[in-house]
This record gives sequence, C-alpha cells and structure tokens, in this order.
Amino acid sequence: MTATLTPDLASRFARIALDNVGREFPNKLDHVLGGHADVASPRALHPAFYGSFDWHSCVHMHWLMARLLRVVEPLPEASAIAATFDAHLSRDAIAGEVAYLARANTQTFERTYGWAWLLKLAEEVGRGEGEAFARWAANLAPLADAFVARYLDWLPRATHPLRIGMHVNTAFGLAFALDYARFRSEHALARSCEARAVSWYGADSDYPASWEPSGADFFSPALIEADLMRRVLASRDFAQWLEAFLPGLGAQAPATLFQPAVPSDRSDGQIVHLDGLNLSRAWCFSGIASALPGGDARIPLLQQAARRHLDAGMIGVSSGDYMGAHWLASFAALALSGA
Repeated sequence: MTATLTPDLASRFARIALDNVGREFPNKLDHVLGGHADVASPRALHPAFYGSFDWHSCVHMHWLMARLLRVVEPLPEASAIAATFDAHLSRDAIAGEVAYLARANTQTFERTYGWAWLLKLAEEVGRGEGEAFARWAANLAPLADAFVARYLDWLPRATHPLRIGMHVNTAFGLAFALDYARFRSEHALARSCEARAVSWYGADSDYPASWEPSGADFFSPALIEADLMRRVLASRDFAQWLEAFLPGLGAQAPATLFQPAVPSDRSDGQIVHLDGLNLSRAWCFSGIASALPGGDARIPLLQQAARRHLDAGMIGVSSGDYMGAHWLASFAALALSGA
C-alpha cells in the first residue's frame, strides 16, 4: 500500500530531522581552504546549518521540519522544532551564514543544489502563519537574498545545462528557484529562470532515458527536466513538449524509467542515492501528471509509476542507516506532499 503523510509518519520524520540537524559529526564540508585561518569546525563555519552530514542536507531537513510544522496538526514535536528554529534561524546564526558567503573561494559553494534548497526553505517558512514563522522568515531573508543574487549573477554566464542525476543538475536548481521567485514576486529571478529553462531545454526531443539510472543518481535527469518544464509551459504546450521529449511515455517506455531502482548497499553513501532517485521520481511523475490536460492518456500511467516509486523509496527511508537517514525523509515528504 502506498504511504501517506499520516500524523504518525510526520512525527517520525520530525524526530529524524531533529536528531540530524543538531548532529555535527560526521560532516562532509564543501569548504575551500585559502590558508590556516580557514581551518574551523562545521559549527564555527555554519552556525545555522552545521548538522546532517553536509550543508545542503541540513538545509533540506530544516525544510522538512518547516513543512511538517506548517501542515501537520497536532505535531508532538512542534515545540522542539520551534526551539530549534529559534536557535538555527536566529538573526545571528543566519548572519554567520551570510558572512560565510562573503569569504574568498565561496563563489561555487553549493551551486545550485544547496542554493535551491535554501530558497525552498525560505519559501516554506514564508508560507507559515503566526508570529514565529514571520520572525524566522525575516531572519532567513538576508540569506535567501544572497542566493537570489548568486542566481542572477550566474545564470547569464551559464551557457550549458548540467544533465547529471546529482547535486549540480541545473533543471532541479531552476525548478526550486522558480518556485521561490514566483512566491516572493522576485520578478528578475523568475524571468531569468524561465529564459534559461526555455533556452536549455525547450527544444529537447527524444531524450535517451533508457540510459538511466546511473549508479549514484538521486534525480532522473529526464524526469527532473520535465518537472521543470511543466512549471514553465502552459498545459497544452507542455503536453506537446513532453510527447517530443519522451515519446515512449504513453507506452511506459523506456522500461528502466518506470522500474524502481534497488540499492544494493544502503551503508554506501553513493549507492543509497538510488533510494532518493525513487522518491524524486515519485514527485516528478506526480507533478508531470498534474500539469497535463485532463483526459491525457499518460496521466494514469504516471500516477501509477509515482505510487510504485514512492513505495520503493519508503523502504529506504525505513532502513535507518545514517547514509540515508540524514536526508531521505525530506525527499519522502516531497513525494508525499508535493513541491
């Protein structure tokens, strides 16, 4: 049976996130040393997002907590999440993150996976109601603004997309940035994302999705691109684009795109990415189906594929190994509740 975001599952996800965002070690830093003075602990470098093994995972585990706090009631962990946000999303902690970006050798820090997740976190917090959400959103705004500025600087210089199924995938980076831009009426960012999406992907056809997956993918390059383009194109235009891009989709081809991946070793930090692939495929299949015109014969096939991949991905969420536990629950929540 396909999982749903029940109160019990939400509580379990909240406990996982709380445990991870305060866990400083082990830690995989994205940090360039320019000299001896740059040697510092994760918490000294990143006073807000020092846990969850790496910076971007810590950011999207905060997104997970914000999503749960916003949509699940009652949530037994609500007070613990609020206390964590008061500490991690304080004005001083976020000022420390902004200061990190001003250091030398940080121009490509977390581009664009971490950028996208930070904006998704800012969007989620901004959607919350009440004084606490308003305070956290105001505190987080300078860091979101810093990443908006980085997008606006980088996108005109980025002449080619990155189509791999990992962090630097540009379709994912554009999708979440576009969501934030539209939510916050950041018109310059929205226009830049839309223009890049059309220039990079608008003429794509007959995509070689049979080559997927690669062994460390947590995105399907094909589906994450389609999930971006459904944000950019009108419904009928998107349906036509999708037919050209993945012409076998209505026949559930290629088969490898519809068959969930099976990780052979969830203690391996790269192989366990395949659990994330199943979950991201689930949210992409659902998003793509939702954007097609009513009556499109591909819709039920995509919805079935989404359920199949969600079920497979939830097995990985339940494994408990830290290589997946520090990030997979946020992917599961996206698959369960939508981007």
